[in-house]
Amino acid sequence: MAGGLWRGGHHQFHRRRGAVLMALRPLIDRRIVEALLETELRRAADCRLLLVNARYDSTAPTEFTARIDGRPQPVRVTDQDSVLGIVAAWQELLDGAETELLLVVTSDVPAAVLGWDVRAHAVGRRILSVDRAEIVKQLFGAADLDPRMIRETWLLTALLEAEPVDGWPRSGSVLTRDDAVRALVGERLGLGRGSAGHLLELDTNALLAWSRTTAGPARFRELPGAERDGLTTWLTDTVGAAAPTLLSLVADGRGQDAMALGVLGSVLSAPEAPAGTSFALGGLFGSSLRSVEDLPKFTASVIGTLARWIAEAEVSTPAGAEARQRVYSVLDRADALASEAGLGQALRVDPLLPSGFRARLRDLAAALPDSSKAAEAALDQVLAHQLARLHPASCEAARMAVRVVRWLDGPAPTAESVGQAVHEQFAQWGWADRALCVLAAGDPMGDPVVGQAYHLLIGSARARRSTLDEQFAARLAGWTRTASSQAPGGALLIEDVLETLALPMASGTSPLLLVLDGMSAAIAAQLGDEIDRRIWTEIAPAPQAATPPRRHAAVSMLPSVTTISRASLLSGMPTNGKQAAEISGFEIFWKRHRRVGRLFHKGQIGGAEGHRLAPEMLEALAGDDIVAVVLNTIDDALDHGQEGERTSWRLRDISHLLDLLNAARGYGRPVMLVSDHGHVLDRSPHGQGPLKAPGAQSARWRTGEAGEGEVELSGPRVREGGGTIVAPWREDIRYTPRKAGYHGGAALAEVTVPVIMLVPSQELMPSGWVVLPNEQTVPAWWRAGSDVAPAPAETEKPTARRPRRRAEEQAGEALFAAGEVTPATLTLGGKVVGSQRYKTQRKFVRRPPDGKAVVAVIDALAEAGGKLTPDAVAAAAAEATGRSQRNAEVFVTVVQRLLNIEGYGVINLVDAGRTVELNIPLLQEQFGTEQP
Repeated sequence: MAGGLWRGGHHQFHRRRGAVLMALRPLIDRRIVEALLETELRRAADCRLLLVNARYDSTAPTEFTARIDGRPQPVRVTDQDSVLGIVAAWQELLDGAETELLLVVTSDVPAAVLGWDVRAHAVGRRILSVDRAEIVKQLFGAADLDPRMIRETWLLTALLEAEPVDGWPRSGSVLTRDDAVRALVGERLGLGRGSAGHLLELDTNALLAWSRTTAGPARFRELPGAERDGLTTWLTDTVGAAAPTLLSLVADGRGQDAMALGVLGSVLSAPEAPAGTSFALGGLFGSSLRSVEDLPKFTASVIGTLARWIAEAEVSTPAGAEARQRVYSVLDRADALASEAGLGQALRVDPLLPSGFRARLRDLAAALPDSSKAAEAALDQVLAHQLARLHPASCEAARMAVRVVRWLDGPAPTAESVGQAVHEQFAQWGWADRALCVLAAGDPMGDPVVGQAYHLLIGSARARRSTLDEQFAARLAGWTRTASSQAPGGALLIEDVLETLALPMASGTSPLLLVLDGMSAAIAAQLGDEIDRRIWTEIAPAPQAATPPRRHAAVSMLPSVTTISRASLLSGMPTNGKQAAEISGFEIFWKRHRRVGRLFHKGQIGGAEGHRLAPEMLEALAGDDIVAVVLNTIDDALDHGQEGERTSWRLRDISHLLDLLNAARGYGRPVMLVSDHGHVLDRSPHGQGPLKAPGAQSARWRTGEAGEGEVELSGPRVREGGGTIVAPWREDIRYTPRKAGYHGGAALAEVTVPVIMLVPSQELMPSGWVVLPNEQTVPAWWRAGSDVAPAPAETEKPTARRPRRRAEEQAGEALFAAGEVTPATLTLGGKVVGSQRYKTQRKFVRRPPDGKAVVAVIDALAEAGGKLTPDAVAAAAAEATGRSQRNAEVFVTVVQRLLNIEGYGVINLVDAGRTVELNIPLLQEQFGTEQP
């Protein structure tokens, strides 16, 4: 059996006894004995004696049952140092009653001394020697072994000791060192096995996660030193340079804190770390840090793994929640260790620790009273923190706080007229209401310092809003006495919305009118932001004067309650009534215009089980009738207290809204989103009851004489109280028990009726209407980078609202007319279009756009920081040339062919086509221009 699993006694043995001979014999245990029996008894099934040149582990059992070829077999092991002892043990076995008992004798007695009379009964008729490499090969079912393993005693011994109950995995004809150690790591460290048919996959992420467990690190600490060193070396080569420091921490019993220490190590060793904090590293890591050079590699791995966990934690799933728990268990521990080491103050601005995030929020709170610039800088620091991704609500509140500061930093707005004030409520002030609604809920992290800063900011903003409401109420009182469709006083009346806006939309194809009961300007602004601009294009009537197009807002009937305003909206005339009156009025209005109108209310919209919409609804949408649908979600939320808990409204929050929008798109219908009135939220202090006043008819209107915070309204538009009512303009006044919100009063948020008009294709845009880019619906102070809000347009006289002489128009005169213009007057767009490179490129583009349009596009993108929506790009070109671009995406594609010389991405469509991005440095390089 030369070269076999067990080699005969061909070695030279010394006859000396004692320690020297003991050292020569390999130490074996029960597992090796079982492997011996499993292999050798197949060749000598009738033998009951096994002689082994080895010594048996004194701590191992001497009698046990082994499974040989699947059958239980009793085994006795004895260690003998003389011929007499071996013979006596064998004779004892023969004299015993157990005929199935197998005897294994470990000894150093040479075969020649033992004699043939005993050896004749032994397996193989000889004394077997132990070859660990051959055993390992057999255990893995391999024909050959990686030669490097034969020299690594620690590895062979460990593989023998750690063999799992169901055996080692079969890895092919040749057992490589990598496969063997990988299998050993899985068993020794408690990492388990890979998937079926595959070995364990290891990376830094898996090893760091393992370090935070209990059983695995404990197993590693109990391993012999040689095996720990061997596994560390292999893991360093396989996983990366983070392994030495990590395993050193584990060996020192600090595995649970390894990742937390890695976070602190990253912070304290950073160049921007406070002076002197680097000395804290020694105390934190102690003797676990073998080399200073190892630290950056370890900390980089920890930070990288945490970044992956943070990304996983952003998802609202059980797996995301588990990842979030992992992230915070590490980072909270890092904060605790820093505090114990007296480093809390030094790490307050750290970009990863929770304490750093809280500190940045407090810095923002401190900056809010200073200026919008200081607040924006502090907000940038909050959003740059890595944990900002896990606190979207806190970040949203911080953004809203800065937006409110920008609004307050601007010139104080005024309500000059009812029409102007209602328009500005939708265009500007309602956005402030939207921000204040988020801020009113407070910071979700509950920091009292941040909460107090928000409270003070809300107070300042509400004072401005209250002033506007008071001014508006005074204008409303005078306007209401004579206002009518024949004399609207510059305002769009709710009863004229169908005539003014819906009727032109119906000139090409039948629109879908969605009446969102109770939708305020603030909610309309949120829903408008939610609209997918790749699917829907917002449109508006072309303005009469040289002003940008704008969204429209109407004035509700008075009091601003559903039974008056909604009936008037749907009937196209001032009226009162409930659903029957609305249906009749809607049908009559469209009959006057030779069309059929169909109105659907709550209960007629949803379909049966398995259907999103009712068959009657789908039938109406598929036809040519004008269809209107009343959606009550917002008003119901106010009535039942749900609005008080939410800080935002999304399209999916309105029952059936997304289904109806999808259906309208499918049937090629334009859509109008319109309200019947707005609302105010409950602002009354906790415990304050309703105002005790005579003549209370509803939550927000009554009869009698006006008091503080109220206004008397009378005239043809007042449809209750005999034509005269008292309505509060202050938001904290109510006459009925508490609810989440109210309507019927004289505040701007209640009287303003927002309107948003959409088409699924620009081909459906009515004649004389234009695209309304999203950028033109958002106030300047809402966008990041705006220092202050612009002066409100309502304070300017109509004759003064002339567009400034655009630089691109001046450039156009020089480029496309006979006049001469000095280079100093050229904008970036003008310089590009005036360059020789552009003129050459233009020759290769079929039907290139007008040069003025290209100038306007480049300058608009440059002014916006390099990004705009396709609609905004097309609108800039249309404004410069006076010609509308019917298809924004096609226009952008043509501009791309002009500017993207040799395929370089000067201008690109990104975000799945939702954004046009201009690479300004590349543009300057390609066309040889300089920064204007």
